[in-house]
Amino acid sequence: QVQLVESGGGLVQAGGSLRLSCAGSGNRFSFNVMGWYRQAPGKLRELVATINSGGSIKSGDSVKGRFTISRDYAPDRVYLRMTNVNSEDTGVYYCYARRITSYSDSDYWGKGAQVTVSS
Repeated sequence: QVQLVESGGGLVQAGGSLRLSCAGSGNRFSFNVMGWYRQAPGKLRELVATINSGGSIKSGDSVKGRFTISRDYAPDRVYLRMTNVNSEDTGVYYCYARRITSYSDSDYWGKGAQVTVSS
C-alpha cells in the first residue's frame, strides 16, 4: 500500500525559512512525479511545485524564486526548501505522488503538514 508521510511543518516567522520532507513507501518502482500542493483556509488546493523522474520542475508563480523542490530515489523522498516566507504561505502542505504503469495512472496524497507564518 502506497503511503506518503510529510514532516517538517510548523511555525516560522515571516522572512524565515523552513524545510519540508516527504517519505514515500509501498511503491515497487520510483514515482513518476512527486511534489507539493497547499491549501490555505477558505481556498482551493493549489500547486506549489512538482518534479518528475527526469528532473523537470513545475512551480506556482507565487513561490518561484523562493521555494526549491528536490527529490531522492530509492527510497522515494521529496523535499521543499521554503525561504523568505510570508503570511500567504500559511496553509496545509500536502505531499503528492503520481505513479504511471502500463495499466494504471494513480495519484497519491499525504495527510498534510501545517505551516504557519507569523508576522
